[in-house]
Amino acid sequence: MRLNRNDMMISARAQYLKRIFKTYLFSQNSNLTFWHETPTANPEACFDQIGPYYMTFEEKAIYPGPFDQKGVPLLDYHGTIGKQYYSIAISQYALGNYNLFKKSCNSINRDRFMANVHWLLDNLKPNRHGTCLWSHTFDFEYFRTLKAPWFSGLAQGQGLSVLVRAFAETGAAKYLNAADQVYETLKLPIQEGGVVYRDHTGSPWIEEYLVEPPTHILNGFIWALWGVFDYWLLTKKGGALKLFQSYVDTIVKNLGRYDAGFWSYYELTPQRVKCLASHFYHRLHIIQLKIMYEMTGHPDFLSYTEKWSRYLQNPVYKNLALAYKVGFKLAYY
Repeated sequence: MRLNRNDMMISARAQYLKRIFKTYLFSQNSNLTFWHETPTANPEACFDQIGPYYMTFEEKAIYPGPFDQKGVPLLDYHGTIGKQYYSIAISQYALGNYNLFKKSCNSINRDRFMANVHWLLDNLKPNRHGTCLWSHTFDFEYFRTLKAPWFSGLAQGQGLSVLVRAFAETGAAKYLNAADQVYETLKLPIQEGGVVYRDHTGSPWIEEYLVEPPTHILNGFIWALWGVFDYWLLTKKGGALKLFQSYVDTIVKNLGRYDAGFWSYYELTPQRVKCLASHFYHRLHIIQLKIMYEMTGHPDFLSYTEKWSRYLQNPVYKNLALAYKVGFKLAYY
Protein backbone atom coordinates (compact mmCIF):
# COMPACT_ATOMS: atom_id res chain seq x y z
CA MET A 1 0.00 0.00 0.00
CA ARG A 2 1.35 3.41 -0.94
CA LEU A 3 1.21 6.10 1.75
CA ASN A 4 0.16 9.60 0.85
CA ARG A 5 2.05 12.67 2.08
CA ASN A 6 -0.15 13.17 5.16
CA ASP A 7 0.17 9.50 6.15
CA MET A 8 3.94 9.73 5.78
CA MET A 9 4.06 12.84 7.99
CA ILE A 10 1.93 11.15 10.65
CA SER A 11 4.14 8.04 10.51
CA ALA A 12 7.29 10.15 10.85
CA ARG A 13 5.84 12.03 13.82
CA ALA A 14 4.85 8.74 15.44
CA GLN A 15 8.41 7.44 15.11
CA TYR A 16 9.77 10.69 16.54
CA LEU A 17 7.35 10.47 19.45
CA LYS A 18 8.50 6.91 20.09
CA ARG A 19 12.14 8.04 20.21
CA ILE A 20 11.28 10.83 22.62
CA PHE A 21 9.51 8.46 24.99
CA LYS A 22 12.41 6.03 24.88
CA THR A 23 14.95 8.76 25.58
CA TYR A 24 13.12 10.80 28.19
CA LEU A 25 10.89 8.24 29.89
CA PHE A 26 12.60 4.88 29.66
CA SER A 27 16.25 5.93 29.22
CA GLN A 28 16.75 3.38 26.43
CA ASN A 29 20.14 3.17 24.77
CA SER A 30 20.61 5.64 21.94
CA ASN A 31 23.27 8.04 20.73
CA LEU A 32 22.31 10.05 23.84
CA THR A 33 23.41 7.25 26.17
CA PHE A 34 26.71 8.94 27.05
CA TRP A 35 24.99 12.11 28.23
CA HIS A 36 22.14 10.69 30.28
CA GLU A 37 23.90 9.23 33.29
CA THR A 38 22.52 9.64 36.82
CA PRO A 39 23.61 13.15 37.91
CA THR A 40 25.61 12.75 41.12
CA ALA A 41 27.48 15.27 43.25
CA ASN A 42 30.98 14.13 44.19
CA PRO A 43 31.39 13.95 47.98
CA GLU A 44 35.17 14.02 47.49
CA ALA A 45 35.15 17.33 45.60
CA CYS A 46 37.31 20.20 46.83
CA PHE A 47 36.33 23.86 46.84
CA ASP A 48 39.57 25.36 48.12
CA GLN A 49 42.11 23.66 45.84
CA ILE A 50 42.23 21.65 42.64
CA GLY A 51 41.01 18.14 43.39
CA PRO A 52 38.31 15.69 42.30
CA TYR A 53 35.68 17.21 40.01
CA TYR A 54 32.37 18.40 41.45
CA MET A 55 30.25 15.66 39.85
CA THR A 56 31.37 12.04 39.82
CA PHE A 57 30.79 11.28 36.09
CA GLU A 58 31.28 7.64 37.10
CA GLU A 59 28.87 6.28 34.48
CA LYS A 60 30.62 8.37 31.83
CA ALA A 61 33.99 6.99 32.97
CA ILE A 62 32.85 3.45 32.14
CA TYR A 63 31.45 4.42 28.73
CA PRO A 64 31.59 1.21 26.63
CA GLY A 65 32.63 2.94 23.42
CA PRO A 66 33.28 3.31 20.59
CA PHE A 67 36.81 4.67 21.05
CA ASP A 68 39.63 5.56 18.71
CA GLN A 69 42.97 3.72 18.83
CA LYS A 70 44.28 6.01 21.58
CA GLY A 71 41.32 5.47 23.91
CA VAL A 72 39.47 8.70 23.10
CA PRO A 73 35.67 8.26 23.07
CA LEU A 74 33.64 8.72 19.92
CA LEU A 75 29.90 9.39 19.84
CA ASP A 76 27.92 7.57 17.17
CA TYR A 77 25.27 9.84 15.65
CA HIS A 78 24.51 7.27 12.93
CA GLY A 79 23.27 8.28 9.50
CA THR A 80 25.36 10.77 7.55
CA ILE A 81 27.12 12.11 10.67
CA GLY A 82 28.36 8.78 12.03
CA LYS A 83 31.07 8.54 14.69
CA GLN A 84 32.49 11.85 15.83
CA TYR A 85 34.84 13.36 18.36
CA TYR A 86 32.86 15.62 20.69
CA SER A 87 35.11 17.64 22.98
CA ILE A 88 32.51 17.99 25.75
CA ALA A 89 32.13 14.20 25.95
CA ILE A 90 35.92 13.80 25.87
CA SER A 91 36.29 16.27 28.77
CA GLN A 92 33.59 14.57 30.83
CA TYR A 93 35.09 11.14 30.19
CA ALA A 94 38.48 12.52 31.27
CA LEU A 95 37.05 14.08 34.43
CA GLY A 96 35.23 10.86 35.34
CA ASN A 97 38.46 8.89 35.04
CA TYR A 98 40.36 11.57 36.96
CA ASN A 99 37.87 11.16 39.81
CA LEU A 100 38.27 7.38 39.77
CA PHE A 101 42.06 7.73 39.79
CA LYS A 102 41.93 10.10 42.78
CA LYS A 103 39.59 7.71 44.56
CA SER A 104 41.47 4.45 43.95
CA CYS A 105 44.94 5.44 42.63
CA ASN A 106 44.34 3.03 39.73
CA SER A 107 46.89 3.78 37.03
CA ILE A 108 44.47 2.65 34.32
CA ASN A 109 42.17 5.55 35.14
CA ARG A 110 45.12 7.95 35.14
CA ASP A 111 46.21 6.67 31.73
CA ARG A 112 42.71 7.17 30.36
CA PHE A 113 42.61 10.67 31.79
CA MET A 114 45.95 11.58 30.24
CA ALA A 115 45.10 10.07 26.84
CA ASN A 116 42.13 12.40 26.63
CA VAL A 117 44.14 15.36 27.96
CA HIS A 118 46.52 14.80 25.04
CA TRP A 119 43.62 14.85 22.56
CA LEU A 120 42.38 18.13 24.03
CA LEU A 121 45.85 19.65 23.83
CA ASP A 122 46.37 18.50 20.23
CA ASN A 123 42.98 19.78 19.09
CA LEU A 124 43.06 23.24 20.68
CA LYS A 125 43.20 25.44 17.62
CA PRO A 126 42.62 29.12 16.77
CA ASN A 127 39.34 30.22 15.19
CA ARG A 128 39.11 32.98 12.57
CA HIS A 129 39.56 35.59 15.33
CA GLY A 130 42.77 33.91 16.52
CA THR A 131 41.15 32.65 19.73
CA CYS A 132 42.27 29.13 20.70
CA LEU A 133 39.40 26.76 21.40
CA TRP A 134 37.81 23.40 20.61
CA SER A 135 35.45 23.33 17.66
CA HIS A 136 33.30 20.61 16.12
CA THR A 137 33.77 19.34 12.58
CA PHE A 138 30.20 18.18 11.87
CA ASP A 139 26.90 20.01 11.46
CA PHE A 140 24.62 19.78 14.49
CA GLU A 141 20.84 20.17 14.61
CA TYR A 142 19.65 22.56 17.31
CA PHE A 143 16.68 24.90 16.84
CA ARG A 144 18.73 25.91 13.83
CA THR A 145 21.60 24.02 12.24
CA LEU A 146 25.03 24.72 13.71
CA LYS A 147 27.41 24.64 10.76
CA ALA A 148 30.89 23.19 11.17
CA PRO A 149 33.21 24.38 12.51
CA TRP A 150 31.05 25.48 15.44
CA PHE A 151 32.12 25.89 19.04
CA SER A 152 30.54 25.98 22.46
CA GLY A 153 31.05 27.78 25.76
CA LEU A 154 30.42 24.52 27.57
CA ALA A 155 33.23 22.81 25.65
CA GLN A 156 35.68 25.54 26.64
CA GLY A 157 34.67 25.55 30.32
CA GLN A 158 34.84 21.80 30.84
CA GLY A 159 38.02 21.47 28.82
CA LEU A 160 39.52 24.12 31.08
CA SER A 161 38.57 22.01 34.11
CA VAL A 162 40.49 19.12 32.54
CA LEU A 163 43.59 21.18 31.73
CA VAL A 164 43.98 22.65 35.21
CA ARG A 165 43.83 19.13 36.68
CA ALA A 166 46.38 17.92 34.15
CA PHE A 167 48.73 20.70 35.26
CA ALA A 168 48.06 20.00 38.95
CA GLU A 169 48.80 16.32 38.33
CA THR A 170 51.92 16.66 36.20
CA GLY A 171 53.31 20.18 36.64
CA ALA A 172 53.87 20.35 32.86
CA ALA A 173 53.82 23.96 31.69
CA LYS A 174 52.13 23.07 28.39
CA TYR A 175 48.88 22.37 30.24
CA LEU A 176 48.97 25.67 32.09
CA ASN A 177 49.74 27.53 28.85
CA ALA A 178 46.76 25.86 27.17
CA ALA A 179 44.57 26.67 30.18
CA ASP A 180 45.55 30.34 29.90
CA GLN A 181 44.44 30.33 26.25
CA VAL A 182 41.10 28.64 26.95
CA TYR A 183 40.37 30.97 29.84
CA GLU A 184 40.52 33.90 27.40
CA THR A 185 37.60 32.46 25.41
CA LEU A 186 35.47 32.60 28.56
CA LYS A 187 36.15 36.34 28.85
CA LEU A 188 35.66 37.40 25.25
CA PRO A 189 32.35 38.33 23.60
CA ILE A 190 31.09 36.13 20.80
CA GLN A 191 31.76 38.77 18.15
CA GLU A 192 35.45 38.79 19.13
CA GLY A 193 35.86 35.02 18.97
CA GLY A 194 34.80 34.13 22.52
CA VAL A 195 31.67 32.54 23.97
CA VAL A 196 30.22 35.36 26.09
CA TYR A 197 26.96 37.21 25.45
CA ARG A 198 25.94 40.35 27.33
CA ASP A 199 22.24 41.03 27.71
CA HIS A 200 20.50 44.43 27.79
CA THR A 201 21.39 44.83 31.48
CA GLY A 202 25.09 44.20 30.82
CA SER A 203 24.99 40.78 32.53
CA PRO A 204 27.41 38.23 30.98
CA TRP A 205 26.31 34.74 29.91
CA ILE A 206 28.46 31.83 28.79
CA GLU A 207 26.53 30.38 25.86
CA GLU A 208 26.55 26.63 25.23
CA TYR A 209 25.41 27.16 21.64
CA LEU A 210 26.32 30.40 19.90
CA VAL A 211 23.04 31.31 18.19
CA GLU A 212 21.04 34.47 17.67
CA PRO A 213 18.93 35.16 19.60
CA PRO A 214 20.78 33.48 22.50
CA THR A 215 19.05 30.66 24.35
CA HIS A 216 20.94 30.72 27.69
CA ILE A 217 21.08 26.95 28.36
CA LEU A 218 21.27 26.66 32.14
CA ASN A 219 23.24 23.43 32.62
CA GLY A 220 25.84 24.44 30.03
CA PHE A 221 26.36 27.84 31.64
CA ILE A 222 26.86 26.32 35.09
CA TRP A 223 29.26 23.61 33.94
CA ALA A 224 31.26 26.16 31.96
CA LEU A 225 31.64 28.60 34.85
CA TRP A 226 33.05 25.78 36.99
CA GLY A 227 35.99 25.92 34.59
CA VAL A 228 36.46 29.59 35.49
CA PHE A 229 36.32 28.66 39.19
CA ASP A 230 38.92 25.93 38.64
CA TYR A 231 41.19 28.36 36.83
CA TRP A 232 40.97 30.73 39.79
CA LEU A 233 41.71 27.89 42.24
CA LEU A 234 44.83 27.05 40.23
CA THR A 235 46.16 30.54 39.52
CA LYS A 236 44.59 32.68 42.28
CA LYS A 237 44.26 35.50 39.76
CA GLY A 238 41.88 38.13 41.09
CA GLY A 239 40.45 38.74 37.63
CA ALA A 240 39.35 35.10 37.40
CA LEU A 241 37.52 35.31 40.72
CA LYS A 242 35.85 38.54 39.65
CA LEU A 243 34.79 36.96 36.36
CA PHE A 244 33.40 33.91 38.16
CA GLN A 245 31.42 36.13 40.50
CA SER A 246 29.97 38.10 37.59
CA TYR A 247 28.64 34.85 36.11
CA VAL A 248 27.26 33.77 39.47
CA ASP A 249 25.45 37.12 39.72
CA THR A 250 23.88 36.56 36.29
CA ILE A 251 22.55 33.15 37.27
CA VAL A 252 21.23 34.33 40.63
CA LYS A 253 19.48 37.29 39.00
CA ASN A 254 17.83 35.03 36.41
CA LEU A 255 17.05 31.81 38.30
CA GLY A 256 13.39 32.75 38.58
CA ARG A 257 13.13 32.83 34.78
CA TYR A 258 14.02 29.11 34.72
CA ASP A 259 11.18 28.23 37.12
CA ALA A 260 8.00 27.03 35.35
CA GLY A 261 6.05 26.76 38.60
CA PHE A 262 6.10 22.96 38.49
CA TRP A 263 9.43 22.19 36.77
CA SER A 264 12.59 23.89 35.49
CA TYR A 265 13.21 25.23 32.00
CA TYR A 266 16.15 23.83 30.02
CA GLU A 267 16.85 27.18 28.39
CA LEU A 268 15.27 30.55 27.76
CA THR A 269 14.16 29.95 24.18
CA PRO A 270 12.84 32.70 21.93
CA GLN A 271 9.77 30.58 21.09
CA ARG A 272 6.38 31.44 22.56
CA VAL A 273 6.32 28.01 24.23
CA LYS A 274 9.41 27.69 26.42
CA CYS A 275 11.69 24.65 26.41
CA LEU A 276 11.08 22.65 29.56
CA ALA A 277 13.88 20.47 30.93
CA SER A 278 13.61 16.73 30.43
CA HIS A 279 13.53 14.61 33.58
CA PHE A 280 17.28 14.07 33.22
CA TYR A 281 18.09 17.76 32.88
CA HIS A 282 15.77 18.72 35.72
CA ARG A 283 17.66 16.30 37.98
CA LEU A 284 20.93 17.70 36.65
CA HIS A 285 19.81 21.26 37.48
CA ILE A 286 19.13 20.19 41.06
CA ILE A 287 22.59 18.65 41.46
CA GLN A 288 24.28 21.62 39.82
CA LEU A 289 22.49 24.13 42.07
CA LYS A 290 23.38 22.05 45.12
CA ILE A 291 27.04 22.24 44.09
CA MET A 292 26.72 25.96 43.36
CA TYR A 293 25.50 26.46 46.92
CA GLU A 294 28.49 24.56 48.30
CA MET A 295 30.81 26.51 45.98
CA THR A 296 29.44 30.00 46.73
CA GLY A 297 27.27 29.80 49.84
CA HIS A 298 24.60 31.87 48.07
CA PRO A 299 21.19 31.07 49.66
CA ASP A 300 19.27 31.32 46.37
CA PHE A 301 21.02 28.21 45.11
CA LEU A 302 19.88 26.26 48.16
CA SER A 303 16.35 27.65 47.88
CA TYR A 304 15.95 26.55 44.26
CA THR A 305 17.63 23.19 44.97
CA GLU A 306 14.93 22.47 47.54
CA LYS A 307 12.11 23.90 45.41
CA TRP A 308 13.01 21.96 42.28
CA SER A 309 13.55 18.80 44.35
CA ARG A 310 9.95 19.10 45.54
CA TYR A 311 8.81 19.39 41.93
CA LEU A 312 10.67 16.19 41.11
CA GLN A 313 8.98 14.32 43.97
CA ASN A 314 5.49 15.31 42.79
CA PRO A 315 4.15 12.61 40.40
CA VAL A 316 1.59 14.98 38.89
CA TYR A 317 4.32 17.48 38.06
CA LYS A 318 6.53 14.73 36.60
CA ASN A 319 3.80 13.57 34.24
CA LEU A 320 2.88 17.13 33.33
CA ALA A 321 6.52 17.87 32.56
CA LEU A 322 6.81 14.82 30.29
CA ALA A 323 3.66 15.74 28.34
CA TYR A 324 4.84 19.35 28.00
CA LYS A 325 8.30 18.27 26.84
CA VAL A 326 6.93 15.90 24.21
CA GLY A 327 4.64 18.64 22.91
CA PHE A 328 7.55 21.06 22.66
CA LYS A 329 9.69 18.51 20.82
CA LEU A 330 6.97 17.84 18.28
CA ALA A 331 6.31 21.54 17.72
CA TYR A 332 9.90 22.80 17.67
CA TYR A 333 13.03 20.66 18.13
